[in-house]
Amino acid sequence: MKKIALEEHFWTEGFPHTGKAGADLFEPWFLRLIDERLGELSELRIAAMDAAGIDVSVLSLISPGVQIERDAARAVSAAQRANDFLAAEIAKHPTRYAGFAHLPMQEPRAAVNELERCITSLGFKGALINGHSNGVYLDDARYLPFWERVAALGVPVYIHPVHMAVRPPVFDDYPGLAASIWGWTAETGGHALRLILSGLFDRFPTLNIILGHMGEMLPFCLWRLDSRFKIYRPKVKLERMPSDYVRRHIYATTAGACQPEALACTIAALGAERVMFSVDYPLEDSLEAARFIEAAPISEPERELICWKNAAKLLRL
Repeated sequence: MKKIALEEHFWTEGFPHTGKAGADLFEPWFLRLIDERLGELSELRIAAMDAAGIDVSVLSLISPGVQIERDAARAVSAAQRANDFLAAEIAKHPTRYAGFAHLPMQEPRAAVNELERCITSLGFKGALINGHSNGVYLDDARYLPFWERVAALGVPVYIHPVHMAVRPPVFDDYPGLAASIWGWTAETGGHALRLILSGLFDRFPTLNIILGHMGEMLPFCLWRLDSRFKIYRPKVKLERMPSDYVRRHIYATTAGACQPEALACTIAALGAERVMFSVDYPLEDSLEAARFIEAAPISEPERELICWKNAAKLLRL
């Protein structure tokens, strides 16, 4: 079956990436694999797509990208360079690749301008933001002009995991636990909840957020979100319950979560119209992800929505 994959990463010279920054977290064979494949945008990557039946990969610069840069001016120029590089690579394979903008969130006005350029001039399909920028989250008031432009452009924002700004002691002595084993999910799911509790979606009711890894656990705890929201004081003012915002404004992808039970829960919680296929290449295996979604115990109409129809509609592919 035709597939569109949304959380597919690349790397280019001059940028940090998770593998190099966390060499002590990963097995040597895994580091060699991602080093071989992250910067490769031709034969290996397209062969992996073909084997998995992936028609289009939406590419994004791997985390943390420019978002750990302390100098805002350097972040702005580096983000522009990353986006120009990606646009040139997409032009070599225009039917196989699309792009998410990489943005210098340290400087909100520049991020607005770069998003506009990427969407209107480079033809990108949205933006992927690696969580917080030096500890500043996207619910901060300085980002309201950014969200206003996102809403005006009608594109989604993919919030991607990154290391916590401050690591809680619960992760001490277990570095992997603070990363992709668990910490990234807690960080990214919490980030999405900050956006909800800030009233962002009441202010901009057309916004769409994408979360990987089956929605970073949010589909599994919607009842509890509402239950606990009702009892805490002081209560933020929202027009609806937290679960309603998750269902109306968040898309979940299957990136890095090849588990039938998790897929069933995500579909039940959000609806098949809010779930999209992804791999998390090259951190996950394209063929394994494809075999998972092709064998998942769901209906064929649901499979078609998840594999490509939802992404094609949301990203206007």
